[in-house]
Amino acid sequence: MSRIGNNPIAIPEGVTIDIKENVVTVKGKLGELTQEYTGVEIKIEDGQAFVTRPSDSKEHKAKHGLYRSLVLNMVEGVSKGWSKELELVGVGYRASNQGQKLDLALGFSHNIVLNIAPEVKIETISEKGKNPIIKLTSYDKQLVGQVAAKIRSFRKPEPYKGKGIKFVGEQLRRKAGKSA
Repeated sequence: MSRIGNNPIAIPEGVTIDIKENVVTVKGKLGELTQEYTGVEIKIEDGQAFVTRPSDSKEHKAKHGLYRSLVLNMVEGVSKGWSKELELVGVGYRASNQGQKLDLALGFSHNIVLNIAPEVKIETISEKGKNPIIKLTSYDKQLVGQVAAKIRSFRKPEPYKGKGIKFVGEQLRRKAGKSA
């Protein structure tokens, strides 16, 4: 029995959910998201959405909680939005943006210039004496995570000094250096 799949999804004001032929569309003040689904049924009653499965087969059980979580993330995204913050740790590491172009100086011979999808809003914060921070916000949780992972992949944090790009609040596994 899926405990997550059985929970109803509260639909806030200003959010509409349309269901047509195994495609659920969620519209809100921040945007519109669509998701195909199979193996479950989605019903809307009294300002709540319910995800039910037709049988207790392994495939239906697996998809029950998955699609409930996906629809919940879509509802939260179009009403509140999602954000991720990345921190650049290292001497000389800098980040700046002009519109949707992110310019990263990460200790390589050339700067890395990355074009960000138009659905993602990007903001760079550079304060004297603090590490630069890149803030990504969007209504699509999957897209924010994908863009953040792409930026982090340019210079992952290393375990000895902790230099690299890390998520704000991420706990790094540190190693002791040479014991001379």
